[in-house]
Amino acid sequence: MSAPPPPPPPQKPPPQQQAPISNCPNNLCKNLHKPTSLPDLFFTALSLLFLFPSSQKPQTLFSKISSSSFPQNPRRFLKTPIMTSPSNPKSITQFSSPQSLTDWLKPRLPSDSFASWGVKPGTKNVHNLWLELSEGETSLADAVPPVRTVRVVTVRIIDGDNRILVESHQELSDGTVRERCRPLSEKMKPGESIECAVHRAVKEELGSIFQGNVEVRIVPGSYEEKVEERVSASYPGLPACYVLHSVNAWVDGLPDGEFCTEEEEYRDWNGMGIAEMAVSVKRHFWKWVDIDSV
Repeated sequence: MSAPPPPPPPQKPPPQQQAPISNCPNNLCKNLHKPTSLPDLFFTALSLLFLFPSSQKPQTLFSKISSSSFPQNPRRFLKTPIMTSPSNPKSITQFSSPQSLTDWLKPRLPSDSFASWGVKPGTKNVHNLWLELSEGETSLADAVPPVRTVRVVTVRIIDGDNRILVESHQELSDGTVRERCRPLSEKMKPGESIECAVHRAVKEELGSIFQGNVEVRIVPGSYEEKVEERVSASYPGLPACYVLHSVNAWVDGLPDGEFCTEEEEYRDWNGMGIAEMAVSVKRHFWKWVDIDSV
């Protein structure tokens, strides 16, 4: 017998076919080969848009930054310190002597203005200001320049003929004449009421023409208050704040025409003789004018 034929060599399995390389996900690519309905096509296209957005220019570290990234006015957004005005300066009412007041004023006022006090006609001197401070009629704000604050009562004395009494001018102790053309007025004392200040002002400036008591009646509802800020005529270069309290009043027994009165403006302060060195008012000159002219 012949020998059996040798067994056939084993066959190699056929090589496994690799899937084609694609840039799309398997599931999506498989789905692309499947027949799809119109809604499926719509959602497929929408998915492709999200997976493959339109190309953009690459950003680098030195890419240009849009100007809209910052505010147009960056100072508005920065926290900067706010300059606030200092608190109200303290008021000074007492000096040991006119000399100490002079030493305090000189570096705070223009030298030419201060030098004119008591020299320029119609002005007062440092002794006057020291007396005002000592009496409590005036205060000085500790500032450069200082500000003199005065509370003043103004008495608009009227009569039955639609006239008002005004002080036309004053005669001062140094012989000069100071024009006024204003109603009776007086500096107020500390803690003094308007009514008390009115009666005291009339008594001090008009009392020399009366034999006895002066009858003063304040017109109801006539009170007014206002504040005026200006450089003082009595003390050149010194700013002043006047708090004016004004009333209308009737005063019986006044002359019908022009007249004058005398006043002792300052009293001696502790025997120091300062009142004698101050420029004081010796005589007041009065006249009646139409009430609408004031």
